[in-house]
Amino acid sequence: MYALAILFVICLGVLFYTYIGYGVIVGILATLKKISKTGIHRIDENFLPSVTLVIPCFNEATVLADKVENSLALDYPKSKLHILFITDGSTDGSELFLKKHKGIEVLHNQERRGKAAAENRAIAHVKSDFVVFCDANTFLNADAIKHLMKHFADEKVGAVSGEKRVAISANSVSASGEGLYWKYESWLKKQDSSLHTLAGAAGELIAFRKSCFLPLEEDTILDDFVATMRIAINGYKVVYEPLAYASEMASASVEEELKRKIRIAAGTWQALFRLPKALNPLHDALLTFIYFSHKVMRWVFSPLALVLLFPIGMILHNAIGGWFTLLWIMQLMFYFFASLGKVLEIKNINLKLFYMPYYFIATNYCMIMGFIRFVRGKQSVNWEKAIRAQ
Repeated sequence: MYALAILFVICLGVLFYTYIGYGVIVGILATLKKISKTGIHRIDENFLPSVTLVIPCFNEATVLADKVENSLALDYPKSKLHILFITDGSTDGSELFLKKHKGIEVLHNQERRGKAAAENRAIAHVKSDFVVFCDANTFLNADAIKHLMKHFADEKVGAVSGEKRVAISANSVSASGEGLYWKYESWLKKQDSSLHTLAGAAGELIAFRKSCFLPLEEDTILDDFVATMRIAINGYKVVYEPLAYASEMASASVEEELKRKIRIAAGTWQALFRLPKALNPLHDALLTFIYFSHKVMRWVFSPLALVLLFPIGMILHNAIGGWFTLLWIMQLMFYFFASLGKVLEIKNINLKLFYMPYYFIATNYCMIMGFIRFVRGKQSVNWEKAIRAQ
């Protein structure tokens, strides 16, 4: 029982460090670095280089009119902003619709080879020194490109990530859970960026120094994450810029969000094996600390700890009691709240107190299912679009 008790405490420690402890530590370290004013990269608000906005899309005809309007309305010198849509594999007439608009260039190939292949093709086509990728179903604030570009005045900056904002208009677990998750995630990214560098970035809005972008393997699932991690591994800074943001609707339901997150989870396991240098503290100790604490702990150790905690807690409750009984009861209450969150989603009742437990359990479930899919080699490189809330 002594060994089980130790394992139980370790599992609790893993969950605490992953979701609370790391945030406290990185927040303190980032604050100390700001106070010392060391390692701060140069920003120039007047740095306005030529840039290409690349928008990969597959069968996104329903949102393209709004996306074109949003892209053309961006507040950036028109002579320096080139807008490129890449519609490879689309069968809904997306390329024909886009070609009707002035100021828009379209790359189209009948064959669908995945987003990584499309991005490689786009990068090879781009003439500007800087490239911004964003999704077709996201909408940028007017000053987004300016805020991204100001960081590239420092030659040590290789990529800049904008902020993802989830628009909540539905009383659903997904809308509330996803929105709260991204608020905390955005805060963590600010601390990572202030301390050293981001460990990867999400694809809703990312800017690259073209010379830093390395061609991706065509079977890459998390193209955005792998591309930015390789830039960080090569010694460039990946910056977080919350004043440049991409807004999108939350998934219509947790089931829709699960489809997206299981694919992402399979991609994280693929990335782990493709980025071994990121886990070598002798190469870049701070990058390893951020990557391991912010990403690997969530991908690998947190789901495992959650799976072990329940049966071990039950055994210790029956064998020892005391504090273990209290912790066992707390686990039961947490899972009850998570189950209640599922029921409330079905009935469309807005009680946000129960949304986070359900979203937390669902997210860790996705990591486990993503691992299984990765091991079985069942994850397609092609993106499966989630239905979004209206």
